[in-house]
Amino acid sequence: MAGTKQAVSTGSEPQLACPVSPVVDIVFSRWTTPVLWTLHTYGRQRFVELERRIGAITPKVLTQRLRQLERDGLVVRTYHPEVPPRVEYEISELGLSLAPLFAHLTEWGMANLGRVEEARRAYDADHPAGRQA
Repeated sequence: MAGTKQAVSTGSEPQLACPVSPVVDIVFSRWTTPVLWTLHTYGRQRFVELERRIGAITPKVLTQRLRQLERDGLVVRTYHPEVPPRVEYEISELGLSLAPLFAHLTEWGMANLGRVEEARRAYDADHPAGRQA
């Protein structure tokens, strides 16, 4: 434990203090999980199909997220030089390797989100000024 505190206080890389941080930054950025889940569930899709299935995401944000996921190797973009041109997106093999992680998180959520809500209600009852909006 002391080694961890010293590593943090000496200004070393955050991932040394918490090796999970880089993974969380990649996988749990806003809109990443809905995009990956949708591609995993429905398979290869065109932009409009993906946008429709996700719902509240704007085209600009979806474009940005798909580019980042492609850069990270989690999504594959295929351009078909037809008239009109067609572009499809699918989850990559690397993206598919995240399935067990998402399965564990789903199990944890099903087992524990009720307890989290109970804890929040208890906290809010004891700390009226600290309630979240």
